[in-house]
Amino acid sequence: MNVMMTELIEAPTPAAVRTDWARAEIADLFDLPFDELMFRAQTIHRAHHAAGEVQLCTLLSIKTGGCPEDCGYCSQSASADTQLKAEKLMEVDAVLADAAAAKAAGSQRFCMGAAWRNPKDRDMDAIVAMVEGVRGMGLETCMTLGMLAPDQAARLAEAGLDYYNHNIDTSPENYGNVITTRTFQDRLDTLENVREAGINVCCGGIVGMGETRGDRVGFVHALATLPRHPESVPVNALVPVKGTVLGNMLADTPLAKIDDIEFVRTVAVARITMPLSMVRLSAGRESMSEATQALCFMAGANSIFTGDKLLTTGNRGDSADAALFAKLGVRPMQREEPMRVAAE
Repeated sequence: MNVMMTELIEAPTPAAVRTDWARAEIADLFDLPFDELMFRAQTIHRAHHAAGEVQLCTLLSIKTGGCPEDCGYCSQSASADTQLKAEKLMEVDAVLADAAAAKAAGSQRFCMGAAWRNPKDRDMDAIVAMVEGVRGMGLETCMTLGMLAPDQAARLAEAGLDYYNHNIDTSPENYGNVITTRTFQDRLDTLENVREAGINVCCGGIVGMGETRGDRVGFVHALATLPRHPESVPVNALVPVKGTVLGNMLADTPLAKIDDIEFVRTVAVARITMPLSMVRLSAGRESMSEATQALCFMAGANSIFTGDKLLTTGNRGDSADAALFAKLGVRPMQREEPMRVAAE
């Protein structure tokens, strides 16, 4: 076993995990023969996570549509021609009812997303009540509300929010091809505010947006070289939505879509470079075969969104996931209290 593998397997704490990855090293991982890459990813996964366990999560859109950002993949952007109507923030009781239903269906983690550039201070009382109510049910909590100011992050931390999601989406070099209304540095600034408040970071991105492998290398590199790795790394496959910039583009150039093996490679490299993180197999599963999903679990993915809907796009549904888990011998992960990061 080479020195790098030994270091990754034996690293016992976040402070001891490598954050000095070179792009060339990550590119070399992508280039490995597939069976070797999978072996390394599964070896590292088993050193830090229970084999055959996958966390079940539910994602709820608590405020849909009308977002002023121009993210090229998003049906909720006000600039997208998707006929999606802007809605108001859900009432707290309605959100808690959905959370209770998710828990009854077996979810251990409840994620709440709002189509905002950033939350308004007038909405923070309701947001805090949602966090407190969902956490009071014994569910792990996550929110994604756009950019956060330091005082807003502090309020969420005080409410007990376990994770805050803010994806970097793609490589720094490709970012401007996907979004123009905020910068890559804006993303990093919000992550820093979340870290400083003592909330766990959930940060990943989307593949299959017409990017190159070099962009996928750059995407993983940007995450794996953060001062502290995200505790949660969602890896999404683009769901092309007609009326969005990328949905329209890829409808005309289907060969630009990522193939299944390349997607699995991305999951495996994320697992190797960020050994302690939860790697979340997120959007795009509804179009993946059972075999592709099984390979993702072998590559180190240990969390999925279940249910029949994500924010606005379809998902595979509870019964399909239960059938797949039974076929694979995979079991739902039992919730443990999330490790709280120290405020920085």
